[in-house]
Amino acid sequence: MNSTGDKQWGGAASGGRPTAALDMGGLNAFPGPALLLDRDGVVLAGNGRAEPLAVALAQGRIAGLEEVLAAPGTTRVEGIPLAGGGTLILDLVAIPTATGTFLLLARDVTLERNLRAALVESRQRYKDLVEISSDFAWEVGHDGRFVFVSPKGALGFAAEDLVGRMPEDYIIQGEGQNGPGPFGALLEVEDIEVWMRQSDGSQVCLLASATPVRNERAEWRGARGVCRDVTQEMLRDAALSRANSRERLLSYIVRTIRDEVDPADMLKTAAEATARALGASGCQIFRILPDDSDFHLAAQSGEAGDHSSILDSFLNSDHFDSDVGSWRVLSTVCRYRQSINGAVVLWRTDARAAWSDDERLLIDDVAIQVGLANEQITNHEGMLKLSRTDGLTGLFNRRAFFEEITRRFHRLKHEGKPAALIYVDLDNFKAVNDIHGHQTGDQALLAVRDLLLQHTRPVDLVARLGGDEFAIWLEAAEERIAVQRCRDMLAAAHELGHFSGSPEKPLGLSLGVAVHGGQDQESIEELIARADKAMYEVKRDGKGDWRLAPPLGAEGDAP
Repeated sequence: MNSTGDKQWGGAASGGRPTAALDMGGLNAFPGPALLLDRDGVVLAGNGRAEPLAVALAQGRIAGLEEVLAAPGTTRVEGIPLAGGGTLILDLVAIPTATGTFLLLARDVTLERNLRAALVESRQRYKDLVEISSDFAWEVGHDGRFVFVSPKGALGFAAEDLVGRMPEDYIIQGEGQNGPGPFGALLEVEDIEVWMRQSDGSQVCLLASATPVRNERAEWRGARGVCRDVTQEMLRDAALSRANSRERLLSYIVRTIRDEVDPADMLKTAAEATARALGASGCQIFRILPDDSDFHLAAQSGEAGDHSSILDSFLNSDHFDSDVGSWRVLSTVCRYRQSINGAVVLWRTDARAAWSDDERLLIDDVAIQVGLANEQITNHEGMLKLSRTDGLTGLFNRRAFFEEITRRFHRLKHEGKPAALIYVDLDNFKAVNDIHGHQTGDQALLAVRDLLLQHTRPVDLVARLGGDEFAIWLEAAEERIAVQRCRDMLAAAHELGHFSGSPEKPLGLSLGVAVHGGQDQESIEELIARADKAMYEVKRDGKGDWRLAPPLGAEGDAP
């Protein structure tokens, strides 16, 4: 570091040459980056402004250094990437010194180059924006005739065919309209809609923006502006508007269907909503049931005619759009995963208008939703059928069992009759699965099912609550009967021995029984809790036994 605070790089050059032929004061006086180099381009000294250039030289990032040193006095522009981002652009020149070194001077032209590039880009951008922002630009003179039209022409005419003509020759005047419109603008106007006739006779809708042209005395001398063809946009807007209308109607139908909680009423609601949304006199929805190929009427809203010929037509086509008697009929099949699972049929009297294209599109969308609803109903029906039974044993499952005993419990309380609830838990069942595998475990569960059914009556309920837990409801059974059932089942449980995982862990039963006397002021939840507690006390005390739960509120256990 020298006395001025500027950095000095390098020491004596190889061969003992001095580090600089100029003193640092001279280098510091130069307004831009300045470096003193030896013949090999090694930095000997430099001012503070030259630090980025010196670093770039040390890193070999000045590709044209040799050319600059080989041609003193000539300039070369180099870009130096900066650590913080961006590029420093320098105009370099090398000047030999009397001592055989080189003075490398640089002028920062970054701003100049950037401004030049920005100006070129701005001009091109403006030209591009003008070209793409309109279909044609124009100007009319003081007599109202075109004096300029974009070189690409307009309205299907070449530019030279329009120059000298009046805009009114091409404007389609609406009711109550006349004159040149925006082409004779006295004030600035923007996006004025004007219909004009093209060279082939077709009509186009243009949005015109214009500004008046005035002389130094503010006298009107014409107007200039641009026009943009929005015909296709208007057609798209109209189509989009119709699509939005269909979407609103479909959303209403879908929302109505989904708001229906009960699947049994879902299709009826769908028929009502569809008839209302499409202005139909009536709507019918059909289903194809599992393992069946026929259509079955599932829901109807409003009036309808004979649908037999319509459904028969679906053997050859997915759609029906024709008159049947005094009815206009629009119908389509419903699908789920490519398979037909139903149909939607709309009815309208022939005194009303025929079905529109939008209505034809809408019924296809409705059919998709009804197809999903049909599948959902089919799945619900299947799940409802399976939801009350255990998949392995065919016994009641937990939910169905508790729903049923709750219903029976309230009836028995009203009639004053007794009942008994027995909780059954298998002993050492895990060892069966661990030693013999799950297939043997399933066989053991089926054997337990058979045992329980053998010691109950058809009027009783037997359920698998899950895993190795079972439950029995003994209808109208007093304590004596319940106790005897427990003893009989424990005696029969010895037949399960061959499923055991080992002699030390025999497969058996632990039973907990709670009896409701009929007149007891006890809830079903309390009865369940007593039976469950009695069963777990058996498990705690060694398994393979039964226990009678004491009455509600009593202390101690029954023997």
